[in-house]
Amino acid sequence: MIEPFIIRAIIAGIGVATIAGAIGCFVVWRKMAYFGDSLAHSALLGVALGLVMGISTNLGTIIICSIFAILLIWLQRKKILATDTLLGILAHSALSIGMVTLSLLERSIDLHSYLFGDILSVTSVEIYFILFGGIFVLFFLYFNWSSFVLMTIDEKLARAEGVNVMFNQLLIMLLMTIVVAVSFKIVGLLLITSLLIIPAATARQLTRSPELMAITSSFLAVIAVILGIFSSLYIDTPSGPSIVVASTLIFITISVFSILLQKNH
Repeated sequence: MIEPFIIRAIIAGIGVATIAGAIGCFVVWRKMAYFGDSLAHSALLGVALGLVMGISTNLGTIIICSIFAILLIWLQRKKILATDTLLGILAHSALSIGMVTLSLLERSIDLHSYLFGDILSVTSVEIYFILFGGIFVLFFLYFNWSSFVLMTIDEKLARAEGVNVMFNQLLIMLLMTIVVAVSFKIVGLLLITSLLIIPAATARQLTRSPELMAITSSFLAVIAVILGIFSSLYIDTPSGPSIVVASTLIFITISVFSILLQKNH
C-alpha cells in the first residue's frame, strides 16, 4: 500500500508540473529565463514576509513577487538601467534581505527545504493551495492563449489586432509569480526556473505548434516529477534536485534522438 505522504507528493507534483510546463513555454519563447530566475530568488523575501507576519508563505511569496514584477516594469519604462542589470539588483537584494530576515527570526527555520524543496513533506493544505493556484493559472492561460501567442510572435502585430500588450505582459508575470509561489516546496526556490525551462525546451524539439508544445511540456514535467519523487524515496536523494536531474536526463535523451534523426535525414 502506498503511504499517504507519497500520494500527497504525487498529487502536488502533478499539479505544479502541469502549470510549470505550460507557462514555461512562454518563458522559453519570450526569453524570460533570467526573469524567472530573478523572480524565484526574490521569493525568499516573500517566505520571510509570510513567517514574520504569521501568514501563508505562499501568500507572502505572491505579494513580494508581484511587487518585484511591477517594480521591474516601472523601472524598465524609466529606462534607468538595462533590464538584466535591474533584474540582478532587484533579485539579489530581495534574496539577501530575505536571508537576513530569516536569520533574525527566533524560531528554527528549515532553510534547505525552501531553497531546494521537499516534496515528500507536502501537507494537505499546501495541496489545496497548489490546486487552486493551478486552476487560476490554467484558466487565464486558456482564455488569453491566442493573445499571449500573438504578442510573443510580434508585439506590433498584436497591438494592431487590438491586444493590450502591457496588460498581457503583466498577466504573464502574475501567472509566473503564482507558479513560483506554489512550486517552491516542490523543487525549491533555487531550482524553480529549471522546472519552467527544461520541459519546455524538450517539448520544443518534439512539436511544431504552440498548443501541442504546451501539452507536451506539461506531460514531460509530470514524468520528471514522478521519477524524481520515487528516486528521492528509494535512493534517498534530495527531492528537488532529483526532479531536476530527471528532467535533465529526459532533455538529453530527446536531444540525442533528435540529432540522430536529423543526421539520418
